[in-house]
Amino acid sequence: MQNWKNVDSADQDFDILLFDQFSNHCLANTIEPMRAANGLSRHAQFRWRFVSLDGALVESSSGMQVTPHSALKEGRGSTLVIMPSYGFRRFATWATTQKLRAAAKRYGVVAGLDTGSWLMAHAGLLEGYRATIHWDEWSSFAEAFPQVRAERERFVIDRDRITCSGAMAAFDLVVHLIGQAHGPLLALKVAHLFMRTEGARGPIPFASRKGKLVDRAITVMSEHLEKPLSIAAVARAVGISQKTLENRMRTELDVTPQTAYRMLRLTYAHKLVTETDQSVSEIAGRCGYENASAMTRAFKAEFQETPRGLRIGG
Repeated sequence: MQNWKNVDSADQDFDILLFDQFSNHCLANTIEPMRAANGLSRHAQFRWRFVSLDGALVESSSGMQVTPHSALKEGRGSTLVIMPSYGFRRFATWATTQKLRAAAKRYGVVAGLDTGSWLMAHAGLLEGYRATIHWDEWSSFAEAFPQVRAERERFVIDRDRITCSGAMAAFDLVVHLIGQAHGPLLALKVAHLFMRTEGARGPIPFASRKGKLVDRAITVMSEHLEKPLSIAAVARAVGISQKTLENRMRTELDVTPQTAYRMLRLTYAHKLVTETDQSVSEIAGRCGYENASAMTRAFKAEFQETPRGLRIGG
């Protein structure tokens, strides 16, 4: 069976299996980073559909109704994402188990988000795997399924199985997957687009656990977009030399600090262009450019379109 890292970029089709009482927050944190990655790369890197066990309408915990594209038995793709959230135990039935076991044979990767891990384990899809679950259920999960190596992590990727602990962690997971499939630079763009920085909710999700210095440098850059610092000043703020920062960024992101800083500024410009009515001159100033012409040239080089062209096209 294939590992997530070996899934071809052209085959990243996600079927998201929703159950009644699913979490809107978890669903949004799953698909919005993929949507952003598609928009930033100007290519459909990721595709997703909604499915339910029988194809019937499902309703979230907050009352949002979703009409699935199909029943689970008609789905197939690179990844099946199981998302029950609240009241998940009532879905742990023999009928659900049969459908999940059959579906697992059609997908390269099976993922359980929030409490989806419980349904995966109940169906025998996590035997011998490392896995996590929403931390409120962790102890019960570890006791109920001793054949699963339960870990108290935000998310766990073990071969062709992925598990995630909750809605907030779902965003970090998907950004991590974006980085694995399309490189850390696109992951960084997505994280920054959603204002996801180290100071917000922990380390930037795509970075390795050894990448704390790079995380901090990215945070410093993100805090100084309007008046960019020199790379030497960024390095000093982190407590390392400029050469060390350059080496670390090349190793972990495969880019220079200058490239990463420019990308952060332009990603913020992209956000302002698409989400506000501010003039190009105003946006240029907020993103550290001396004038609109300079930003427009950089913007077009990065996104293959000018700010005004993007607004007209949108």
